[in-house]
Amino acid sequence: MAMQALQTDITTLAVDAIVNAANSSLLGGGGVDGAIHRAAGPGLLAECRALGGCDPGDAKMTDGYLLPARHVIHTVGPVWHGGAQREKEVLASCYTSSLRLAAEAGLSSIAFPCISTGIYGYPKELAAKVAVAAVRDFLSREKSAMEVIFVCFSSSDVDIYNPLLAAGG
Repeated sequence: MAMQALQTDITTLAVDAIVNAANSSLLGGGGVDGAIHRAAGPGLLAECRALGGCDPGDAKMTDGYLLPARHVIHTVGPVWHGGAQREKEVLASCYTSSLRLAAEAGLSSIAFPCISTGIYGYPKELAAKVAVAAVRDFLSREKSAMEVIFVCFSSSDVDIYNPLLAAGG
């Protein structure tokens, strides 16, 4: 299993799938969601309209349209309310649901943004621990060789992920 953290623009990656930290409508928004919708073009919005939204922790896959990625996997992360409202379980489910869709489609590379750490307020260090643990668990359980990239907005975000990736947990 290959996991790495990169500081880059997720919309520029030529991977099998990029993950969109979407809102439950799947119809675009701010942050990563808005950037992905803008870069993919109007076809993405049209396909998302037909999906009927998405619940927190679940994931749905679309084509990538004008993106270099072949697919977009949309997942809805939890809003942070202090950690007592199952945020950790919902966040972990975002990663495993997305990976399950990718595996079922036979994809070999996937890039995740830092889900729920923007407007949804999930603390970055806690979110990174959940992300790395959920991905590592899925890949080892499924015996998958999928390449996973954690795409970070800033170098300080990469600095959160690298020790987790190096330490094996």
